[in-house]
Amino acid sequence: MPGANGRARVVVVGGGFGGLKVVRALSRVDVAVTLVDRHNYHLFQPLSYQVATGALSPGDIAVPLRRILRRQENARVVMGEVVGFDLAARRVAVAPALAGSEPFTLEYERLVVAGGSAYSYFGHEDWRELALEVKSLDSALEVRGRILQAFEAAELSADPPERADWLTFVVVGAGPTGVEIAGQIAELARDTPAEFRSSDPGSARILLVETTDRVLSGFPPSLSRSALRALEKIGVTPMLGHTVTDIDGRSIELATADGTRSRITARTVVWAAGVTASPLASALADAAPGAELDRSGRLTVEPDLTLPGHAEVMALGDMVAVRDPRTGEAQALPGLAPVAIQQGRYVARSIAAGLSGRDMPPFRYRDKGSLATIGRARAVAQLGPLRVGGVVAWILWLVVHLYYLVGFENRSVVLLRWAYSFFSHGRGTRLITEAAGTPPWARQGAG
Repeated sequence: MPGANGRARVVVVGGGFGGLKVVRALSRVDVAVTLVDRHNYHLFQPLSYQVATGALSPGDIAVPLRRILRRQENARVVMGEVVGFDLAARRVAVAPALAGSEPFTLEYERLVVAGGSAYSYFGHEDWRELALEVKSLDSALEVRGRILQAFEAAELSADPPERADWLTFVVVGAGPTGVEIAGQIAELARDTPAEFRSSDPGSARILLVETTDRVLSGFPPSLSRSALRALEKIGVTPMLGHTVTDIDGRSIELATADGTRSRITARTVVWAAGVTASPLASALADAAPGAELDRSGRLTVEPDLTLPGHAEVMALGDMVAVRDPRTGEAQALPGLAPVAIQQGRYVARSIAAGLSGRDMPPFRYRDKGSLATIGRARAVAQLGPLRVGGVVAWILWLVVHLYYLVGFENRSVVLLRWAYSFFSHGRGTRLITEAAGTPPWARQGAG
């Protein structure tokens, strides 16, 4: 049944790019929308690594959801975590994010699930605490703390070999996030030597570990080679053809294809390799007998993004694979913000069309290209047939990321911070806070 005001109830799970786009695109549709997210903010995830390296502050890339939707009369925000689906009764079970609040359920006529994804540690969940990722705001702040704590530990050490261990940083995974954070750590280390007296952060080793034979394997080979040269020029050492076999908090063990193993002493490891779908994908599959999951945990949805057998349920973003309308094969689209945004816009149109009895054609992703930044005035870009690197690609990267940032205030602040960093080689948010926690090497004792 519709809600008390006669409007169809739409529940949207997840306030990321896709979920937020659905809510905003429904602003002129006669529905009552409830957005559920375990955080009270929308995170511009592509720039979380810049928080991890002190280039930006958390408030530059995160905006409260209530602020974004404050003028949208038909939208409500609920801070909580979805813990179950009852598709037959059309109910969603929610655990409040605030301690002491009672669990509750939300009823719907249309359900949209946009749970996103997390990094996969390939069965080694014990590595998750030792090699942090930067996909969330909290983990980005913790990574920032660990990097800066390593600088401080090197300053306190009187032993040159030990100091070198503190100043060795390993990034696992040479996709866009891995390349970007490796480049940022290199620039952070190079920009701060004058602030230390006993150690030299500029001598830091930044190792970029990748299983395949090139960085940015999703880009054309020519751009991969350009990115490799740019990384080496700023002090990053790519270790291609290496796979991680062990991490213990003080060192990391690598293996090559021929079985040769080596161990590198490094107190700071950042993980940017492989992704797995949100647990919400498997929860939906459990609630819908016959639903399929792929090896990465992605839920297979129909060409119109609906759950098989449940036309009132739609899922999108990193957590789904979309069935091709011609071949019937499930296809995993790139885990990029433009994909989620296009799907979110499509879902909103589909909901509006369904309420008025109209059909929608299958979803079709329009690839607008890929970009990755390596460092100051260094980037690569593939926009259709256009393939460029260097300063031109870096300017394109700046423009695209500023365009997708939510809110004029955020765009202005980020632009000013980038300008300050570019001309002064400074980073104003190099703070070690309690959010950094205690790194594994400190818990195990120094030395």
